[in-house]
Amino acid sequence: MYHDALQHLRKGDSLLYPSDTIWGLGCDARNEKAVEKLYQLKQRPDNKAFIILISKIEQLSEYVLEVPEIAWNLVEFAEKPLTVIYPQGKNIAPNLLGEDGSIAIRLVKDEFCKGLVYKFERAIVSTSANISGEPSPQKFEDISPKIIENVDFILKNPQGENKNIQPSQIVKLGLGGDFKFIRK
Repeated sequence: MYHDALQHLRKGDSLLYPSDTIWGLGCDARNEKAVEKLYQLKQRPDNKAFIILISKIEQLSEYVLEVPEIAWNLVEFAEKPLTVIYPQGKNIAPNLLGEDGSIAIRLVKDEFCKGLVYKFERAIVSTSANISGEPSPQKFEDISPKIIENVDFILKNPQGENKNIQPSQIVKLGLGGDFKFIRK
């Protein structure tokens, strides 16, 4: 089911797929050129960083320079999709880091999306499948034809569309364990 999508990700292609929240655009989080293609596809300024998806909590250490202690429980026990902004990212394309060096990461719990990320064996970029400034697509039919025509590969879930159609919560963590909700 994931074979073709994985081949495209490994080649540096863009992917349109149902994320654990809404329809998303993605690529290999270590491939700077692939990330740049997503910025162009979305017509989004590159100073607005994307998030990355991981399939196992242990991967936090692979992409975060210093994981604040509070993060482990916060991420593992979150009941809703939760994107966490960490102070310093590492081992990813530089154009995924915030201007302050931060990185936004979500541990995927949705089985279909988690399967994709797990089989890819590294982080995948996730951003809403819309042109910057337009509404996020709730269903595949809501996705702009410009996105559909210009993305390299489309992966659909054979089980149908995700019913949990909402963006994730976002929390920003500090090294000292302080945190602030950006979106609840």
